[in-house]
Amino acid sequence: MKPNDNRIYLASKSPRRRELLRQVGIEFDLLSLRADPRRGVDVGEEVHVGEAAADYVARVAREKGAFAWNVLHLRRMPLRPVLSADTTVTIDGQILGKPAGRDEAMAMLERLSGRTHQVLTSVALHYTDVAEQVTQVSDVRFARLDGDAMRAYCATAEPYDKAGGYGIQGLAALFIEHIEGSHSGIMGLPVFETAHLLKKAGITVL
Repeated sequence: MKPNDNRIYLASKSPRRRELLRQVGIEFDLLSLRADPRRGVDVGEEVHVGEAAADYVARVAREKGAFAWNVLHLRRMPLRPVLSADTTVTIDGQILGKPAGRDEAMAMLERLSGRTHQVLTSVALHYTDVAEQVTQVSDVRFARLDGDAMRAYCATAEPYDKAGGYGIQGLAALFIEHIEGSHSGIMGLPVFETAHLLKKAGITVL
């Protein structure tokens, strides 16, 4: 399938992903997956037993996109490419998801303090029944954090909707000594890799 216009669907609630697509001029429509009464739940994001971080993030991104692609057919919507993504943080082989509350957010920051961790973002693009996909991995080194800084950060709203309990585009930029990889990937959508997928689907980028 080739798109009949230059728009895509974004199957994501992330404001960072919307911001990054707008930044590079990609036109998109948000695809809400909860709005269909026949498909009333989101894709499960639980980690399977023994699942590595790279396998986990790729699976979740792919399943989100497949779910959204099926929704297009159910709703008889115009068929356009569907972009989905997932981001996770890993350290010592353990996946850090979104903290459920202040104590968990503090524990995550304490674990990341003074150390290097990995941020993985997988992007899937469905424009047939099979997805094109890429996963980008970045290394992020945190400075050593004191208790006051961590408590002040956890008193904001920032940690609670982000994998690993922080967002590089916000106050947590103050914690980061060094990154190696993709800044936009750490935010939630690696722009270079995403543009490559879109071009393969016939979407004009620049």
